[in-house]
Amino acid sequence: MRIRRVVTTRAGGYSSPPYDSFNLGDEVGDDPAAVAANRKRLATELGLAEDRVTWMEQVHGRTVRVVDGPLDGPAEATDVLVTAERDLALVALVADCVPVLLADPEAGVAAAAHAGRVGARVGVIPAALEAMYSLGAQASRVEVLLGPAICGQCYEVPREMAADVERHLPGSACRTANGTTGIDLRSGLWNQLAEAGIGSVGVDPRCTAEDESLFSYRRQGTTGRIAAVTWVGSA
Repeated sequence: MRIRRVVTTRAGGYSSPPYDSFNLGDEVGDDPAAVAANRKRLATELGLAEDRVTWMEQVHGRTVRVVDGPLDGPAEATDVLVTAERDLALVALVADCVPVLLADPEAGVAAAAHAGRVGARVGVIPAALEAMYSLGAQASRVEVLLGPAICGQCYEVPREMAADVERHLPGSACRTANGTTGIDLRSGLWNQLAEAGIGSVGVDPRCTAEDESLFSYRRQGTTGRIAAVTWVGSA
């Protein structure tokens, strides 16, 4: 089966500064009408009805929601969406956290995960994989894309925080470009996926803090959200 993946940028929408312009986050202070127009445009560009694009109320946890059809609003208090339904798009919103798109093309199972520091630390990706396996996915067939996120050279954190994350997500601790203590979440997640037997892991190298075509909370403070979207195509 054909797995579709899309990552948006901040260009081409209806939002005004500092959300300019294709902000897809509805809980960041942007004009709701602009966000609704941006979400409608996203569905149109994906070639899907608006109710076939599924959103989450992300809370930096490890809760998984398996969906088999359109929801009445966003999935509440959820950081992973999983489906085996055709043409049902799953969305993870980020502005420095790692959007993780997973799929087993043979089983026709897809997942979208929001993996920030807290979620990655508490095991949001192992939770996503377990839900996928329950629908027939197998580790040897799963393909993963780690989307745009803040890179380790830009993600400065206190030493104690880096050590704590490293204990739970080995391979994440690093040094920033300034020589201070940092975290590289994509590196830690890559190691975690490899340990889980996932052999196909792609990484979008863009850093949200460095690339001004993307939203970044670290760079801007008040800002919008880009979307990482995946779905199982019907054709």
